[in-house]
Amino acid sequence: MVTLQLRQLLVDPGQRIKLQEISWSEFEAILDELGDKRACRIAYSDGVLEIRMPLPEHEVDKELIGDMVKILLEELDLDNECFGSTTFKRQDLTKGIEPDQCFYIENHAVMIGKRRIDLTVDPPPDLAIEVDVTSKTGLDAYQALGVPELWRFEDGRLRMSVLQNGQYHDVNTSPHFPQFPLLDGIAQFLERSQADGRSRTLKAFRRWV
Repeated sequence: MVTLQLRQLLVDPGQRIKLQEISWSEFEAILDELGDKRACRIAYSDGVLEIRMPLPEHEVDKELIGDMVKILLEELDLDNECFGSTTFKRQDLTKGIEPDQCFYIENHAVMIGKRRIDLTVDPPPDLAIEVDVTSKTGLDAYQALGVPELWRFEDGRLRMSVLQNGQYHDVNTSPHFPQFPLLDGIAQFLERSQADGRSRTLKAFRRWV
């Protein structure tokens, strides 16, 4: 058997690798070895570990979408806690995931001051955001962990899904922001940002809200 260290694996931007038959203890050890300050994202489901390296456009889009959600929450005066790309995992479910952005809204009060999360006692985020998601592993993890609302932005299109009976179903409006046509709105502002830049786009989005 050949043993490799993670530092020997090179994952190019926009690419991903999958490792099979990874035990929970190995998954935990890999998280420790990768550390918190890293560019890659992980997803773990039933022994399959996926390591993804995002493209620069992925990072730009996920920051813009996250900033637009923050503007919505601010303008609507909705209390919230943002947990970014925190690792959410549960050993009993053999699932782990790192969203691009996530927010506690309904459950914000119980998360104030939290710096460590234990999903056996803490709730999952109320809203999670993924950019360029094509991995079924990630969806399996979100479903199992019980994240109520998931946004996925891929190929210039935003998909909003809500969890019903353990499965995600696409919806046209966000339960958190039902008064806004965000499916088209966010996509349009992301496209606009390519010409106007981040600052002008977010100012325009705030005016739109």
